Amino acid sequence: MINYPFLEKGATVGVTAPSSGVPSELHDVLKTACNRMEEKGYKVIIRETTWKQDKAKSAHAKERADEFNRMMLDENIHIIIPPWGGELLIETLEYIDFNNLQNKWVLGYSDISMLLLSITLKTGLATAHGTNLVDLREEYSDETTAMWESVLSTKKGESIIQHSSKKYQKEWQHDKPTPCVFHLTEQTNWKSALNNLVKIQGYLLGGCIDVIRHLVGTPYGDVQNFKENYIKGQPIIWFLENCELSTTDLRRSLVQMKLAGWFENCSGIMFGRSPANTPVNNYTVEDVYKELSEEIQIPIIYDIDCGHVPPQITFINGAYAEIQLENGRGTVIQHFR
Repeated sequence: MINYPFLEKGATVGVTAPSSGVPSELHDVLKTACNRMEEKGYKVIIRETTWKQDKAKSAHAKERADEFNRMMLDENIHIIIPPWGGELLIETLEYIDFNNLQNKWVLGYSDISMLLLSITLKTGLATAHGTNLVDLREEYSDETTAMWESVLSTKKGESIIQHSSKKYQKEWQHDKPTPCVFHLTEQTNWKSALNNLVKIQGYLLGGCIDVIRHLVGTPYGDVQNFKENYIKGQPIIWFLENCELSTTDLRRSLVQMKLAGWFENCSGIMFGRSPANTPVNNYTVEDVYKELSEEIQIPIIYDIDCGHVPPQITFINGAYAEIQLENGRGTVIQHFR
């Protein structure tokens, strides 16, 4: 059985940096994001690692993990939202106290998705793949991003529906700040490797493939154990996004996941829009999707609202989902059961 946390109004947000912290020149950005959260009625507690960044990490791995563990045990903190992702979260996993995780949300993406997926696979505690804290710093959020509160305030036994965005952001324009942090200029169009109409159901698992692929073969990536002990053999839908991989590196990663059994009893795979997917010798990402779909005989949906090309739908690791793609528009219904 999956355990679903619940976000209450006036909750206290714990901010810690299990991957990268915020360098001094960007402290004002972090402070602005925290102020916005307080304006929305939340209380905010920021711990030490958040303010530090050196050698591609906020602190030594054990210090990062210990701070996260203390936040998880702190009854006065109700949800944990790191400032953003980073590079070396994997160093912390051996120090995370998975046996004493409390029933509270952890929200984030990018390198944080490695922690999210590990928690859900090892414990059956649902985790939230969506916006990070610094992207909540402006006056308001777009409709897609803003759904994070509604999704995390869904009670066990209830359902929540989200729709694909109307437009997405092609590139950052930090020199042109607006009341909404994202500059949404491009028409969103979800696609499929084979069909225009796709309907799939299953339990959601996923994250940034650049990092979660490194869980294969470790105690933190035991998908089979999760299937047997938490969802009783029900099908899985994978949501994946590529931050920096070329098409051949993406292909290698997907084949490794397939050989490790991650795609057994999988009803479908969804891929987010990507700033990468660099073709190699005329080998395109569409080729990757088509080959994988044919090999494992499941639908593949791509260019969805997930990952490093915002905005993002809030996907819950461990939720049972019904996904529909029709004429470029996507619908995601998540059941907290």
